[in-house]
Amino acid sequence: MKKLVFAAMIAAGFVGSAYGAGSADAGKTKAAACGACHGADGNSLVPNFPKLASQHPGYLAKQLADFKSGARKDPTMAPMAAPLSEQDIEDLVAYFSSQTQAVGKGSDPELVAQGERLYRGGNKATGVAACIACHGPTGAGNPAAGFPKIGGQQAAYVVKALNDFKSGARSNDANQMMRKVAGKMTAEEIKAVAEFVTGLK
Repeated sequence: MKKLVFAAMIAAGFVGSAYGAGSADAGKTKAAACGACHGADGNSLVPNFPKLASQHPGYLAKQLADFKSGARKDPTMAPMAAPLSEQDIEDLVAYFSSQTQAVGKGSDPELVAQGERLYRGGNKATGVAACIACHGPTGAGNPAAGFPKIGGQQAAYVVKALNDFKSGARSNDANQMMRKVAGKMTAEEIKAVAEFVTGLK
């Protein structure tokens, strides 16, 4: 019964706000294997790997569960998630979500300005929705809706994530929301948004 409830909570995006069985102390120990890519405290120093620090618990739990089930495919994460138990996921989520995220800074002021316009206003001509609608003015996301925090995220990772949604390589978004948005974005728009959100806090 517990497994069914946990699975349903993950699917709904409510894990983290609704459960309380995770131990950040236990998660810190279990996160040792995650540190090479994501940083010991969830602040990845490798641009292509996402920061996990301060991410919403429900979102982290869903991604780990999706990697484990194959709903989200990645050759690096799949074998890492495969052996994780429900308790492991809860502990890792409790640890990483409790860490403080280090904010980045866009490297190209012109792209940052272009990205801000797109983030806040979208592109009406091509039907690209404004990112702010789901991810909020500071990129904090919406945990109740399952929308992740993207403010402060690695720019290179944001580019990768959007390109994966655009190509369909990643398909674990609810109602294809991100695939529909990213599918209408140009390569320059993707890079511009990534440059902007990395400095959001």
